[in-house]
Amino acid sequence: MGWIAKDSAHATIERRDAPYLTEALTAEIRDKYMPRYEQAAGALLPALHLVQHEYGWIPHQAMVEIAQLLDIQPSQVIDTASFYEEYWLKPKGKHVVAVCRSIACEFCGQPEITDAVRTALGIDVGETTDDGEFTFIELECIGSCGTAPAMLIDHTLHENVRPEQIPGLLDEAKAHAAH
Repeated sequence: MGWIAKDSAHATIERRDAPYLTEALTAEIRDKYMPRYEQAAGALLPALHLVQHEYGWIPHQAMVEIAQLLDIQPSQVIDTASFYEEYWLKPKGKHVVAVCRSIACEFCGQPEITDAVRTALGIDVGETTDDGEFTFIELECIGSCGTAPAMLIDHTLHENVRPEQIPGLLDEAKAHAAH
């Protein structure tokens, strides 16, 4: 497989006037996390987690601000944030629908579950519905091989899922959030 090069040299970073690293976040990174590491760069993962916890995702401007605080290159921050699946590099929906794509789930019907979610939400894997309600992703394994196919909707595990259950599970998630 060949590498796909992106023209990142000409990319622009969407910016807002207010920094994402507020005084409180900066103080927490500087006072709580940086002293734990021999080099400031060691605080990168906790800094990314703090920003994501605060905003629900990690904007590019925040990555530049983190790089400045830790005195590292912005490329090191984006490389790290894009490597780990747990970091969100774009806003996500109110609900995250995650279908397991492990070999056990694949054998037990994961492709049909993925197709049912695609159809029900009208989006593809990695996308968010236009109303911002749902983000659809696949995960490599959620540790429920004995009850495959499995999926998570937000933090709720659904096991032995059948395609016809998908619309009801999505409606349930939407209704649960309304309460």
